[in-house]
Amino acid sequence: MATYAIGDVQGCYGALRRLLDQLKFDPAQDRLWFAGDLVNRGPASLATLRFVYGIRNVVTMVLGNHDLHLLAVADGGKLGRRDTLAEILAASDREELLDWLRLQPLFYESPQHNCAMLHAGLPPQWRLEQARAYAREAEHALRGPKYSELLRRMYGDQPDIWDPDLRSWQRLRFIINCFTRLRYCTPEGRIDAGPKGAPGTQTRGLVPWFQAPDRRLIDTEILFGHWSTLGRTHWPEEKVWCLDTGCIWGGALTALCLETRSLHAVHCDEYRNADGHAD
Repeated sequence: MATYAIGDVQGCYGALRRLLDQLKFDPAQDRLWFAGDLVNRGPASLATLRFVYGIRNVVTMVLGNHDLHLLAVADGGKLGRRDTLAEILAASDREELLDWLRLQPLFYESPQHNCAMLHAGLPPQWRLEQARAYAREAEHALRGPKYSELLRRMYGDQPDIWDPDLRSWQRLRFIINCFTRLRYCTPEGRIDAGPKGAPGTQTRGLVPWFQAPDRRLIDTEILFGHWSTLGRTHWPEEKVWCLDTGCIWGGALTALCLETRSLHAVHCDEYRNADGHAD
């Protein structure tokens, strides 16, 4: 039995199936984790979502920004110019798929594998127990009777720093932005959603979230996606693994075996002409 954590698929179903073939994935024995962004930008979001839903009993996933965007669009939001979600929205089984997607967590911990998984990042002020509690808070709202309003109000970059006195939609927006959009922040934890490039290209005064000097959650190994331009998969000193290796723009789709901490990948040349980097 093996457990594989896989980076952002983003509708690249062909690459996912090639990766699983390379791994000799057996749903009767093996387990899959997905670090968010199953859908959007790629050509086969519906096939990807249907496949993962079909093996959901052996799947653990966390929500990414594109997964949440799908839920928002399906609830009446606007499709973006580069969105490739129309096939899901027109599918006869869309409600079944979306109801399942909305129940997925933002943060997952595994004592068995001595790690945790999220899509993007964590502000340096949060300890493990806080990350856990704030994720549950936002998940409860996504699953509750006011989820439609949350999906409308989650867009935006403010507030940009954590304050435990934040309330209502501002509090939930900050929490969701951290778990699904965070890359860079100031050493004090003020997040900046603008820069998307590799370290060294960011605005002066910003650091990757996992290199903030006073980061409090340092004893738990973190798996994440979302940052296809990061340039490295494993940052051992910071105890993080970035599993987004840019499948959607012609990079690779990567899996980490949690039992051995070994990496496996397939190249994705067929997507090299995609319209810009995934965001």
